Amino acid sequence: MPGSEKQNNMFSASPVKDYEQKGHPFPRTSCGRRRNTGSPLFKAEPRRTIGKGKNFNKVTKDKSARGGAAGGGMTEKGVREYKRKNPGSKLKTAVTGKNPSKKDAARRKSFCARSRSWKSERGLAARRRWRC
Repeated sequence: MPGSEKQNNMFSASPVKDYEQKGHPFPRTSCGRRRNTGSPLFKAEPRRTIGKGKNFNKVTKDKSARGGAAGGGMTEKGVREYKRKNPGSKLKTAVTGKNPSKKDAARRKSFCARSRSWKSERGLAARRRWRC
């Protein structure tokens, strides 16, 4: 410990020194502070959106597919589950009908404008599903 002998003796007599927290994820520094080294507390699983228990439409290679077959969006079941877990949510599925209401048509137009730059396979599938 840096400092004079008198200073170091003052700290060794402190009752706080005896307390040692068990199982703390961050190491203690010389001054007693805890400092995150930049590593995460736990290793997160990679996010998957298809497969068992997931509620997204699978992206297909068929470029002419429409609706749920086009992939790139949540299923109706997925939207219901999301609303159940997040009360008050206003999440809706894609506007895929031929003659949508005025409100839905505006929603589709807004989505198409926002997603214009999406170039990934999944983004293009979502745009196909929304008929952009």
